[in-house]
Amino acid sequence: MISLLWLKKFLDVKMSEQKYNYHHVPVLLNESIEALVQDPSGVYLDVTYGGGGHSKEILKRLDDKAFLFGFDQDDAVKANLPLDDRFIWIKSNFKYLKKYMEYFKIEKLDGVLADLGVSSFHFDEDGRGFSFQSQASLDMRMNQEQSLRAIDVLMNYSEAQLTAIFFEYGELTNAKKIAQRIVQDRKNRKWDSCISFAHWAEDFVYGKRNKWMAQLFQALRIEVNQELTSLQMLLEDATELLKPEGRLVIISYHSLEDRLVKNWMKKERSIDMIYGRKNYIFSSWSKHAIIPSEAEQEINSRSRSAKMRVATKA
Repeated sequence: MISLLWLKKFLDVKMSEQKYNYHHVPVLLNESIEALVQDPSGVYLDVTYGGGGHSKEILKRLDDKAFLFGFDQDDAVKANLPLDDRFIWIKSNFKYLKKYMEYFKIEKLDGVLADLGVSSFHFDEDGRGFSFQSQASLDMRMNQEQSLRAIDVLMNYSEAQLTAIFFEYGELTNAKKIAQRIVQDRKNRKWDSCISFAHWAEDFVYGKRNKWMAQLFQALRIEVNQELTSLQMLLEDATELLKPEGRLVIISYHSLEDRLVKNWMKKERSIDMIYGRKNYIFSSWSKHAIIPSEAEQEINSRSRSAKMRVATKA
């Protein structure tokens, strides 16, 4: 078993030099861990480590033979890494899951958990530029080492590209008008903050303002972080690596993610050409999405849009 001391050397994680205070309230904590952990001696992945709430609960359910990998591309998670020899943090996007499992010589997994979306930390830390109420620059990078920021999308993408982003990722029906005005106005201006761009966008709002603004900023965030592409890669690699009876647990926060997950969990492996029977990749899945209880939604308002789907590998 790889020790945590070796891990810290490998990833240059110096616990004494941490300067972040990453906080995040885990959503559907008990429900997700109950669904995920079937073998207490197994190998598990939490591909969205964040504040560590899910990972720390997973470790409570595991014995000394088990192992847990936590993926996160944000340095801010260093403040919450567990001092546990059964745990390894991988500073990477989960779309590289397969590559890292090959590196660590992990052939099969017992369970994979993903709590998608943006954490409370990213919204609350004003400097990260995720909120339309933020005075920070239009950044929205989950990985601070990448170059593409939200402002780069606004200033450099073509009208057609911007239209596609706002329509597909934000589901805004006036996407073309927004894109046209951006291309026109950016010749003489550059939005210096999230809130300045939100003020500029006021003329296009329809329906409830905050919901519309959230969809606009969601579209930019998804593009900057390539969230749907990464999710598709995660589903493909996790499915390949899960052992029979292994569990895939995904918590999503908007219809684009949930639709992708739902359709994947119902995906066919093959069709019996003689009898016409369909063979599925997963032997079972939750027929309906699992949502937080009223009590949880009352305590954590950001959980209200959460939907959890669970699948068992055939």
